Amino acid sequence: MAAPKRTLYISPPDGGWGWMIVAGCFLVTICTRAVTRCISIFFVEFQTYFAQDYAQTAWIHSIVDCVTMLCVLSFLPSSIPLSPIEKARNLISITDKKSSPLGSVISNHLSCQVGIMLGGLLASTGLILSSFATSLKHLYLTLGVLTGLGFALCYSPAIAMVGKYFNKRRALAYGIATSGSGIGTFILAPVVQLLIEQFSWRGALLILGGFVLNLCVCGALMRPITLKEDHKNLPKQDSVSKTPKENLPSLSLCSPLLKECTQSCLCCSLQQEYHFLLIADFVVFATSILFMAYGCSPLFVYLVPYALSVGVSHQQAAFLMSILGVINIVGNVTFGWLTDRRCLKNSRYVCYLFAVGLDGLCYLFLPMLQSFPLLVPFSCTFGYFDGAYVTLIPVVTAEVVGTTSLSSALGVVYFLHAVPYLVSPPIAGWLVDTTGSYTAAFLLCGFSMIFSSILLSFARLLKKMKTSQVQSLDEDAGPKLQLWPNGTVAYSVAGELDHKDEDIMTSGVPGYHT
Repeated sequence: MAAPKRTLYISPPDGGWGWMIVAGCFLVTICTRAVTRCISIFFVEFQTYFAQDYAQTAWIHSIVDCVTMLCVLSFLPSSIPLSPIEKARNLISITDKKSSPLGSVISNHLSCQVGIMLGGLLASTGLILSSFATSLKHLYLTLGVLTGLGFALCYSPAIAMVGKYFNKRRALAYGIATSGSGIGTFILAPVVQLLIEQFSWRGALLILGGFVLNLCVCGALMRPITLKEDHKNLPKQDSVSKTPKENLPSLSLCSPLLKECTQSCLCCSLQQEYHFLLIADFVVFATSILFMAYGCSPLFVYLVPYALSVGVSHQQAAFLMSILGVINIVGNVTFGWLTDRRCLKNSRYVCYLFAVGLDGLCYLFLPMLQSFPLLVPFSCTFGYFDGAYVTLIPVVTAEVVGTTSLSSALGVVYFLHAVPYLVSPPIAGWLVDTTGSYTAAFLLCGFSMIFSSILLSFARLLKKMKTSQVQSLDEDAGPKLQLWPNGTVAYSVAGELDHKDEDIMTSGVPGYHT
């Protein structure tokens, strides 16, 4: 497959076709994240039809989220794609591309456009096959693994493409793009409930399978772009690439050495690509992501069942998900726009902590809200700040690791969502089955998100204290010594001779002390 034509830009265009990329990403988040959230509306239907408890039924939603986030790192698009012909001709320079080992299969061989289309086909197939399920294990495989894998192929390339097209207005672009999950939830939640009532859960899944095929259209919008900094890093053709085809068999004599060199280059490339994993700031940020992801996932599984358990009707419970979605849009867009302002541009990190902490506080009050009029303000508050911190995750990640490693770091951050997304809904379901109420499950989620915010706050505070302490020590030390690039103190011959002359002149003066 021929590589698509790429336009060379000195810097991200911050507009133009970039807005079409944002629109495509917006549709991708509707078809992936919004559909995933609406799976919770099927929760009671699955539980009743298959006569299973909360914990076992919750595994369906957990597997979808886990597979999606687990595969995000593997299928994250390379920032320097190569065509298959270029790879075949250049055996060594292939290791210099910035890509994860599995990600190269999709993003380099097939391009982001084809990858998203393939993901749409897989996700649609999973939903259609789920409509014929005869057990929960069947749903684990089709609705969980197959659909989640398709969503993973679509979600991460779309998010990364927005970062390639925008720089100055990146927060606003991410806010608009990720708001698709909110508006999609707002529209799909009552529609899915209506479909279940009209066609049963099997017919609703079949219709959703057809709807998800729109991901193929989204993939067609993802026009590749090559920035100047990427163009400079493109591997140059060497003597190996210029070797005629008839002379290629002669290279087999040195294939063991070439293989060893290729493996060494691959290790160096991966080490250079993921060097941020050893940065202390990123380690703390990644740890906080684990606790945040554990807390945020169960609500989208248990909000509808909890509302039904306190006497809310099915339509009202679905409407709560719609409110959560539409307010999520407001949080996406307004926080993206506000944090781009000059007054808050340097406080994005603090805004992220504030949003995560308030979502945790909302969890703590949820067990006391046992009527529809009380659950509406909760959905508004939680939805707003959920949209706020989701928008800021790529921005904060770029602040921690820099824009050069943003694609790889963003893949790792989404990858870290996998394990909490997998275990948190079943754990919450187990607590509901054990205690007979949702209180313990919601409190655990709330404290997990609050701890995530506190952890990052303390890390930020310690870093500022350490920086101020180093600056004060530098001021007390007086003029700084000149350093060589390797970190050693520069040696001044002239200064040393002057110092020796001064010692000779003053050595005979009585009472003189250095």
